[in-house]
Parts: sequence; C-alpha cells; structure tokens
Amino acid sequence: MSSGGRFYWERNRGVEFKAKGIIVVFAWVSISDVQLNDFVALYSSLGWNSLVSRADYLNPFIPERATSLAFSVLVELVKELRCGICPVVLASFSGGSKACLYKALQIIEGCSDVELSLEDSRMLTNCISGQIYDSDPIEFTKDLGARFALHRSILRMPGSLKLVSLFAKGVTSGLDALFITRFGSQRAEYWKSLYSSVGLGGPFLILCSENDDVAPFSTLCDFAHNLQDLGADVKFVKCNTTTHVGHYKQQSVQYTAAVTELLEQAVSVFSGKLQKLGERSRMDDMHDEISCLICDLQNAAVDSNQSFRRVATGPNDHFFLPSSSEYQNSREFGSMQQERRDRLSHRSSPSMSANSLLGQALFDVCVPKNVEGWDIKFSGSLNGEPFASVRRRSPFRGIKHRSRL
Repeated sequence: MSSGGRFYWERNRGVEFKAKGIIVVFAWVSISDVQLNDFVALYSSLGWNSLVSRADYLNPFIPERATSLAFSVLVELVKELRCGICPVVLASFSGGSKACLYKALQIIEGCSDVELSLEDSRMLTNCISGQIYDSDPIEFTKDLGARFALHRSILRMPGSLKLVSLFAKGVTSGLDALFITRFGSQRAEYWKSLYSSVGLGGPFLILCSENDDVAPFSTLCDFAHNLQDLGADVKFVKCNTTTHVGHYKQQSVQYTAAVTELLEQAVSVFSGKLQKLGERSRMDDMHDEISCLICDLQNAAVDSNQSFRRVATGPNDHFFLPSSSEYQNSREFGSMQQERRDRLSHRSSPSMSANSLLGQALFDVCVPKNVEGWDIKFSGSLNGEPFASVRRRSPFRGIKHRSRL
C-alpha cells in the first residue's frame, strides 16, 4: 500500500517456472478490474510476471500522491531485481501515465524530490527494455475534468438522474478550475518525462482507437511521431471500431500478436544491454590491470634507485660517493662526475656470467689456484686506505735453458 494507491504481484504459478521478465502495469480508475485482470492474464500466458499498481482517483490532480506511489512501486521492483535481473517492460493504461508512470520515470532519471540510490537507478535503467501504451497517454487540458469527472461506480449509483447530473457538473467544475491553476504548468513536465524515456532504450507499442473520446487518436498519433523523431522504435496499432481500452477484448488476435512481438524485442534489447555491460566491465578490468602494472613499475623504479644509492654509499663498494659539500669544494667535480657516469654505463652494459661454461674456463685460466710465492706490497692509498700491489715471482727467473741440440 501507498498514500497514492496500492500495488501487488501477479505471478505465474509453477515449481519449475522461470519468468521471462516483469511487466510493471500502471493503471488508473478509468480502467475496470475486469479489464485489468484480462491484461495480466495475457502477460502471464506469455511467460511474464506482473507488478500491478492501482493509482487513486486524485493522483493526477495531486502530484505528491503520484510520486509516493511511484517510489513505492520502484522500491518493490528493485527488491525483486536484486534476486536476479531480468527484462522489465512498462505498461500504462488510460490515465496511468499521469497518475504514476511519469513520476516513476522522473525518479529513475534522478529528477524528482525523492531519489533512489545510484546503483538502483542504474539497475533499473539497464533492465527497462520496452514500453506499452494502451489508450494512453492522455492530453491533460482543462476539459479532462469533464472526461474523467466521475468514477464508474458513482455513475452506477441508484437515484435521480437529475441529482447525479448536478453532482457531476459540480465535480467537473471544480476539477477544471484545478487544472487551470495547477496542471497547466505541469503539462510541459509531464510530456518531457515521457519523451525523455526514449533514453532508456527499447521499443514502444502504442495501441489506440479512432473512436476513443477519452484518449483522442490525434494525441496518440502525435506522441508516436515525436517518439520516432527522437530515434525510438515505435509500433503504432490502431483499431477503427473499439472504444477506450477495448482493443484487446474486440480484436484479441491482433492485440496479442503486437504485445508478443514487443516482449520478444524487449528480451533481445535486454540481452544487448548485458553484453555492453560485460564489454564495459572487461575494459574497466583491463584499465585497472594496466594502472596496477604502471604503479608496480614506478614502485620498482623507486626501490631500484634507493637500493642503488644504498650500495653506492656503502664503505666497501667499488666506488665512493662524496657528500655534496665535498663536491662543492673539489676542483675535479666535473671529472669525477664524468668518471661516475662512465662506471655506471660500464655496469649497465651487457656482461658475461661467471657461472657460465665460458666464464668458468676463463676464470680457471686467468686466476691461479695457488697463490703461494706471490709478493704483496702496499703502495699508495685510496681515500686513506692502502691498496695492494701484486707481483708473482717466477720460479724460472735466473735459470738458463739449454738447447738439446
């Protein structure tokens, strides 16, 4: 229940049944319960569950009530989709677009006083894959009060026809005055919300009658043309003999075929949306991997630089890095810098591993295994430390070789 009406589920019953999707029905008091049940039964026979919203009579006249009902319906729909996403089709009958639907569209787009979370709005946008308008939308002008003045239950009340007529005139006069003061300014907002729903994607099915005095044929025809101009896929189905919301009852075969085709298109549109979301997700994952790789490379470069500095400043290394003060006081600052660059380039050049076969062979040849008999003398110093001078004694010095010849 909601302050602007009520809503309920109509599900297919079956242990192993899995619905193809959900149809959200927006109905006003201008459609009877018998008619509404026929449409819900049609959707069920095609394999779809229905979330039905029944708007109160005053919803088109009091937008706050329409907003309250729309928000409650969307929250219920989100709960269902969190258990498993599926295609969603919006179906509006008679005055249902003004009594609830256009407020639901505003909430999804974030243009309402009440808001869903960003995640829920995105989920609804990705799931909505089609729309159905049966004898709807209706142009809201000052004469709407005369066309929708009294509920059908009031018209069936027993009593004097004169009393009913006077009561009807009083109600219509009050509603017409309300239209002039409030709904005249809301008309542009109403149509803008319906046209902006083209951005949700999915086909449109508009069913109407040329003899409908409540939802004029010209209004629905203009609505279909404007949707096509905005790039929407619109199928316009008209009937010459039916009355308001009477197309399905009088031409059920044509009506069922049109609805079946739209629902199949909705499933296809939903699959396309999921595919695009999957591609976008893979692109995001690839971007994250590249970002992580670049970050790792940067961290490795920083670590390598810091490690190099630690090794370079060690007391037992091959070279010595003076402090900045020593550099500034030295005359050979430029030459030492050049020498350092030469050593770095030499260290970074390709080298042969001592563990390889060739390296081991050269090591055995060049380096003697027995160092006995070597003279080690210290001469000079480097940075205050003496360095060794090595000379090997030759055991053959002073020995003359005689030729056998």
